Amino acid sequence: MSAPIDQELDPKAIISTEFNVPTSSAQSLNGTDSLDVASSSTRTTVGDDSDPDTPFDPRPIRNICCVGAGYVGGPTAAVIAFKNPQIRVTVADKDERRIRRWNSRHLPIYEPGLAQIVRIARDGLENSSAPAMSLNPEEISHILDEQEAHKQHDKQEGSTASSRAPNLFFSANVSKCIRESDIIIIAVNTPTKMRGSGAGSATDMTAFEAVAADVVQYAKTGSIIVEKSTVPCKTAQMIQEIIAVRRPGEHFEILSNPEFLSAGTAIYDLLHPDRVIIGSATTAEGRAAAETLARVYSGWVDQARIITTNIWSSELAKLVANSMLAQRLSSINSISALCEATGAEINEISASVGMDSRVGDKFLRAGIGFGGSCFKKDVLSLVYLAESLGLKEVGAYWRQVVTMNEYQRNRFTSRVIKCLNNTLVGKKITLLGYAFKKDTSDTRETPALEIIKTLLDENPGEIAIFDPCCNPYVIESEIRQLHGYGPPALRDDGGAVKVYSDVYEACASSNAVLIVTEFDEFRNSVLVAAPRPSSLPPGSLPVRRGMHESSQVEANSGPSSVINSLYDTYAQEKLAIEPNCAADCPDCQRENGSEIDVYNLNNNLHKKQVDWKRIADNMETPKWLFDGRCIVDIKKMSQLGIRVESIGSAGL
Repeated sequence: MSAPIDQELDPKAIISTEFNVPTSSAQSLNGTDSLDVASSSTRTTVGDDSDPDTPFDPRPIRNICCVGAGYVGGPTAAVIAFKNPQIRVTVADKDERRIRRWNSRHLPIYEPGLAQIVRIARDGLENSSAPAMSLNPEEISHILDEQEAHKQHDKQEGSTASSRAPNLFFSANVSKCIRESDIIIIAVNTPTKMRGSGAGSATDMTAFEAVAADVVQYAKTGSIIVEKSTVPCKTAQMIQEIIAVRRPGEHFEILSNPEFLSAGTAIYDLLHPDRVIIGSATTAEGRAAAETLARVYSGWVDQARIITTNIWSSELAKLVANSMLAQRLSSINSISALCEATGAEINEISASVGMDSRVGDKFLRAGIGFGGSCFKKDVLSLVYLAESLGLKEVGAYWRQVVTMNEYQRNRFTSRVIKCLNNTLVGKKITLLGYAFKKDTSDTRETPALEIIKTLLDENPGEIAIFDPCCNPYVIESEIRQLHGYGPPALRDDGGAVKVYSDVYEACASSNAVLIVTEFDEFRNSVLVAAPRPSSLPPGSLPVRRGMHESSQVEANSGPSSVINSLYDTYAQEKLAIEPNCAADCPDCQRENGSEIDVYNLNNNLHKKQVDWKRIADNMETPKWLFDGRCIVDIKKMSQLGIRVESIGSAGL
């Protein structure tokens, strides 16, 4: 996962650049640089044993298939299609229900900016004038200036078209999509193996191996196979062995192109990547395949940020990057325990240490521990790799990162129980946040679920859950699975857990509120907007970026709200008509007949900060707040009569 950037983007720049999306191959700005550049460049070729003067022969790409319609495959394919209107991009997945949702207004995942990009690439743009908007004179002047810049840019690129045909498609016919494609991207889940050899550490390659076999079986000769999933080092060798068995004598180039997306900022990460790594064989054919994929990315990524390596380095780089980020979080979390025991304040420690340029301030915010599908899995994969190679000390070092993460979460839950007199019987506990981090609906490996498990053992009267981004039905589905570990958990099944769509109802009559996810909506401080750039390059579509690790960003007027407001007008004037859902669409049926507000992308794009006074007035006394993400002002909370216990703080 990547770290948040230091600043948010200018809403006015968003308005101006929204008008100009790629509508032709000329506007996609495809580059023509070769892969071997001067050694002083950021872009490098590692371990190349072929002739550097061998001319590349990158083939023209007309069709790309991404197998896997999840948190990586869906957004990645959407941005590739958005930035390359001349390429047909198809997302294939055997899960027909998921594909159905991608083809509707009920996208299966939430990421800021994703819905807008999917609408443009999937449904196309009408040939019409720029949308009329109700703006103040200053904004209108700004827009006119920017529009003139875009016109000049279009003239230089030789394109003035304002319409584009749909080029993003979603299909459950996986074999057909593979057969028709020049590049096949494999982006399926690779969780930690839970049974058999390597259980608890090794990567479960079941889904990846099955998809790789399908790709080899159906792909046309000469297609490029791309590993986008996070996989163990030497996975490309496994694919070569499948080719040798299923398609002997036929040739396919295999590339490693790991994703570095951060949940909640995935679209920004795709549009403005720190780097794009492409690993290939060190043969002339391998380098040509890498150049072919590089040209797809060069539609919007600076050539200097596209790095080529040998395939093994690329596969290992992703594991190392995530493991080192997880290591930083576990390191600062270990210090938070010392702070609570000594009276030091972890936020002050983080700020002081982060100002050291050798350390930096990213990933130094203490909390209840990391979650998500990547960090724990990738650290354990690195552990397994080290242990399988006989490097036991290396494996033990990295395993401690996961051990510390679990210790931090358990320490937080124990603190809750202790402060409530070691009994939760008959008491209401409210969890604010369920996703593993803010601005996403991703609940994979969320710390919230483990916290709920522990609290249920204490027989509470009620565990209330509110999350501003997660689909309530997804939360309920995951909670219901806890039935396999004990008695029913959901209130509807006779248990204690209830999911709310209103934060004030969730907190009403609560004995304790736990901040589990660091949503800006849960803060109680007056937030300060970070600096924003004055202009952005034509053709860009910026979206709201996450809060800087050591600063606060205004929650009520960020670019997300500007995009959402603009999108409503833009959709009416410019976008093609969105396809209607089928008559038996389950999401529509839930919207029409449910007491819970069903997950709605536009409604969730922006939320206001909660009124903590209103919450405090309706809590039981004593009023407890357990800040698991270090985001509230303890003194301000105490003025409301709320007793705060925060990670890394001894309290008042």
